Amino acid sequence: MNNRIGEKFVELKSRNRGGFVPFIVAGDPDLPTTKQLILMLAKQNASVIELGVPFSDPVADGVTIQASAERALLNPISVKDILQIVAEIRDEGCETPVILFSYFNPILQFGLESFAEKAVESGVDGILITDLVPEEAEEFRAILAAKNLSLIMLAAPTSSDERLRKICEKASGFVYAVSRAGVTGARNETSNDAQTLVERLRKFTDLPIAVGFGISNAAQITETWKYADAAVVGSAIVAEIGRCGGSPNIVETVREFVKNLLPK
Repeated sequence: MNNRIGEKFVELKSRNRGGFVPFIVAGDPDLPTTKQLILMLAKQNASVIELGVPFSDPVADGVTIQASAERALLNPISVKDILQIVAEIRDEGCETPVILFSYFNPILQFGLESFAEKAVESGVDGILITDLVPEEAEEFRAILAAKNLSLIMLAAPTSSDERLRKICEKASGFVYAVSRAGVTGARNETSNDAQTLVERLRKFTDLPIAVGFGISNAAQITETWKYADAAVVGSAIVAEIGRCGGSPNIVETVREFVKNLLPK
């Protein structure tokens, strides 16, 4: 599958550089700010931007991202609204790959075929469904593939080799390797499980592998780049957004935070 995601990882490989994948929750603190944050992250050399769809029962997320989703849901927000934000950043010339990070229910309510059609029209490049298991992914995978949209699959260190094989068979774009068991959240140290998981995944796929859950500083990103194709930073950025509250300087504050995150 050749879309912006594939092209970005080819470019990174040609430069012998790891990818930086920031995550934010759409609508936190509001949709206009989300748009400005996306454009800022693109200018800060984000390789792919993960845009979270806020959900009322985010069971895979820790307290930081749960709180962000709660803040976002204080405003009227829908999948349609989020797709509109992506369309607007494309209209402004932003070509950074964007994937939606969602639970399955909001997408199912939207309609799988309708979602794929609207997503590609808006300029979305792929989607990661947190609670979609490979055994139930084929219908949605086929719908997305017909629109050249990637289905990013999660792989956990607790998975058997057989399950990793099934995950890799359904995945496109890249595989998201969860660095440790449990929910999302920043950590001071990365788990050794992450490198082992990446090595196991390499046996089943040639897709790029991004590592996330717990990466929160430049040293961790540098370490992750030694064995994986990209590092995902979510909770650390989301926490910074939360600390800003309703500050009019939120975008600039988060920009400085992200700038300091990236290895020099």
